[in-house]
Amino acid sequence: MELGLVGLGKMGGNMRERIRRAGHTVIGYDRNADLADVHSLEELVGKLSGPRVVWVMVPAGEATQTTVDELAKLLEPGDVVVDGGNSRWTDDEKHAEELAAQGIGFVDCGVSGGVWGLENGYALMYGGDAENVAKVQPVFDALKPEGDFGAVHAGKVGAGHFAKMVHNGIEYAMMQAYAEGWELLEKVDSVTDVREVFRSWQEGTVIRSWLLDLAVNALAEDEHLEQLKGYAQDSGEGRWTVEAAIDNAVPLPAITASLFARFASRQEDSPQMKMIAALRNQFGGHAVEKK
Repeated sequence: MELGLVGLGKMGGNMRERIRRAGHTVIGYDRNADLADVHSLEELVGKLSGPRVVWVMVPAGEATQTTVDELAKLLEPGDVVVDGGNSRWTDDEKHAEELAAQGIGFVDCGVSGGVWGLENGYALMYGGDAENVAKVQPVFDALKPEGDFGAVHAGKVGAGHFAKMVHNGIEYAMMQAYAEGWELLEKVDSVTDVREVFRSWQEGTVIRSWLLDLAVNALAEDEHLEQLKGYAQDSGEGRWTVEAAIDNAVPLPAITASLFARFASRQEDSPQMKMIAALRNQFGGHAVEKK
């Protein structure tokens, strides 16, 4: 089949290559002309035969909204737009309604796989009407990992990005657990080879995982992570997961704590700990450290 792909960065560029390897035609557009096959969205749409499928792989928020708005003016009834970025699921509902008014279908798709997806395949979680999903199915089949698993029609519009959001929330908590365990192992004198302890967990343990494999890779490159600064950004999905938990009265203590741990990583001198130190000094005469 033919696919228009908007956004050819680290994920989008590799996705274009994987889809082409499966025998499909991909016409890609990116603001970086060196990466693009065409020079505008209008040219991209013009090169596709109907019913068209255009996959959007740009940052969530304004960039996605602008792209969807432009495509709404260029596409025709029966065409389908797929949002494969990390959009909030509530945005999906808005985009689907806007496009449906012009007879254009919409599918949201959470994509996981990162820089490894080209060779290993991408885990896909998509939402939308069965009719629209069917038009995109050959692309889903090309992108997913080999085998019976790795892709799911999660439900109606918004379900794909909601599922991906929860996936990323779990990822936050898993990474935090590995990080805490690593720090404790590094702290004690009795454990002399933390890297090999992590490596030993890769086989036969209940905590083995791809994230553990990646941790071992990182420690192989920098045994004590001395080349890194202890700063971790969050891209939004963790916050949205916690917000959804509040809205639905679902307790998520591990995921919530892992999100706040990232916030703490951005403070060189914690204001909260200043107050705690001051209070301990006031009620118990405990020593404080002065700047």
